[in-house]
Amino acid sequence: MKTTLYGRLIFGGSAVLLGVIALLWHDADAWQTLSELWKLPSGVTIGGCLMFAQIAGGIGIQSPRTARWASILLAVVYLLFSLACLPGVIAAPKKYDGYGSFFEQFSALCGALALCAVTASNGAWKAALSRAARFGLGLCAVSFTLGQIFYFRFTASLVPKWIPPNQKFWAILTTVAFALAAIAILLNRQARLAAGLMTLMLALFGVLVWIPHLVAHPQAHFNWSEFGLTFLIAGAAWMVAELKG
Repeated sequence: MKTTLYGRLIFGGSAVLLGVIALLWHDADAWQTLSELWKLPSGVTIGGCLMFAQIAGGIGIQSPRTARWASILLAVVYLLFSLACLPGVIAAPKKYDGYGSFFEQFSALCGALALCAVTASNGAWKAALSRAARFGLGLCAVSFTLGQIFYFRFTASLVPKWIPPNQKFWAILTTVAFALAAIAILLNRQARLAAGLMTLMLALFGVLVWIPHLVAHPQAHFNWSEFGLTFLIAGAAWMVAELKG
């Protein structure tokens, strides 16, 4: 495979972690936006099967022999996860929460599509999937920008106080960084560089914010799922950053 080993490890490993977390802890903090699956007939069974599929896909992309089918499996899983967020959007179209949840799952779908692109044998499909993954990630970056604007105080509160100069500075800087990444990716101008820097920013966020939260409160399921989701999105951005053209 042409994608880097580390990128696949982060994306696949995060997929496995999120699947395990959801199977271990059947609560809203672990499932978060996907808790709506519980409300469906046989929702727990359906959700469990999807989580097992996510785990299998995360493991399968690590091997060149199974990477193609595993990437397709992950694409299907994250497409269904994205669709599961739409009822929330429809129910409250004026609230950002539903859109934010959708684009979090959609960013994972973009990462899976990027993997599908690099494993595709047909040149036309490879190009189409690459464009879809890149454009989709650009839209996700727009959503992340809006999320940090709408929840600016919460974003600032997550920044460790020991990092100079202050929490608001880093909240503003990362919001601007997401906006610039969105513009670059959507216009396909230095898109690979923008996606790569976005990957680095997300990874640092996971290390500096969620790891300390996990150490301080390992019993909080929300911290574990946020840690896994942050690195899943970082891995997805890395997959897109590896796309050629």
